[in-house]
Amino acid sequence: MALLVTASVVAQEKSTGGFKGKVRVEVGTPVGVTVVVRQQEREVGRVVTDKNGEFAVNRLRPGLYGVTLRKPGLSVGTIENIEVKAGKTRSLGDRLILTIDEGSIAFIRGSVFDPNGRSVPNARVELARIEADGNVKKIDGRITNEIGSFVFRLTPDVAKYRVTAKAKDSEPVSKDVDVDGAAVYRVALTLKPSTN
Repeated sequence: MALLVTASVVAQEKSTGGFKGKVRVEVGTPVGVTVVVRQQEREVGRVVTDKNGEFAVNRLRPGLYGVTLRKPGLSVGTIENIEVKAGKTRSLGDRLILTIDEGSIAFIRGSVFDPNGRSVPNARVELARIEADGNVKKIDGRITNEIGSFVFRLTPDVAKYRVTAKAKDSEPVSKDVDVDGAAVYRVALTLKPSTN
């Protein structure tokens, strides 16, 4: 019986094929991208990328397939006309890049002002995530533009962030921002003169 099962698996591997690839993402990690395999419009399989963004689809009958790549906060990617040949695993390479979906992203936009209400160009702005245990973890940094503005693009997951502005001859100033979905969150930071 075991010999019969082994022969059946070997025969199936020789009569079917597959493909593999690596997904890269513009923001976040490539883990958890859903890879939907289609033949015409019919779904025939589904896998999820690993921590490196890699995936493999096996045991497909020879023919043409399409793939749809999905992850919340990122644009949907598609690849069409992937030819699968019996006994072969085709590599799609690592040029599968998912970009940010502007419609499902959270933006923290803001401006930095001096005590007189004037815009502050070239101020350092840092973004940190406030964890559930109260720890603060820095995740990004920017320099304000010529009109004192800055923007951070984030996944729309519920989270709390701290935005801190620093400039020469000023005390750092911070504001906390609660992100609870795809939207634009606005912050105005007014610097205070340094006391020393």
